[in-house]
Amino acid sequence: MQPRIPRQSAGEQDPRPPAGTDADDRFGPELAPVVTGARRRAVRDGDRQIDTAHLLHSLLEHDADARAVLGDGPRIARLLGYLVQRSIGYGLRWQSAVEDSGAVPVVPGAAGFSPLAAAAMEDAGERAARRGRDRAGGLDLLAALVADPQARAVEVLARAAIEPRAVLAGVTEHQGTSSR
Repeated sequence: MQPRIPRQSAGEQDPRPPAGTDADDRFGPELAPVVTGARRRAVRDGDRQIDTAHLLHSLLEHDADARAVLGDGPRIARLLGYLVQRSIGYGLRWQSAVEDSGAVPVVPGAAGFSPLAAAAMEDAGERAARRGRDRAGGLDLLAALVADPQARAVEVLARAAIEPRAVLAGVTEHQGTSSR
């Protein structure tokens, strides 16, 4: 009889994350589970690095505000369907390539993240700082994930017919109403 749960590889069993992939103090407890979930997805998908699509998928699992900005019902279901399919379908072509548009500088100390994912994490922190926050939240990360049109997260959103500009407008609106 085959086990119902696939066995974990040795890398998945080790609870210690690879060096340089922890969310640092700027991201705190709100984004720590997002990074952990993205790391788990990258390992499970056989990817060398956490990319923006891993971060988007994990963010949607852990952040109700991010889900609210992206919409509900069929729209979010379609988006999640594309994110799930990345390991069995169109995303397979990503496994042999590093996510890098060449438009962003390499972020030092971001081992384990693709250049675009590292830049998005950095940008999320900067967005939070501009709003007077010490730490980035889920909406800061969502806005940062859609900032570069070459990001895999943007490609997945496009497949689900979700415009990055609409996401940014939704983040701005949601942050404006939640700070009142």
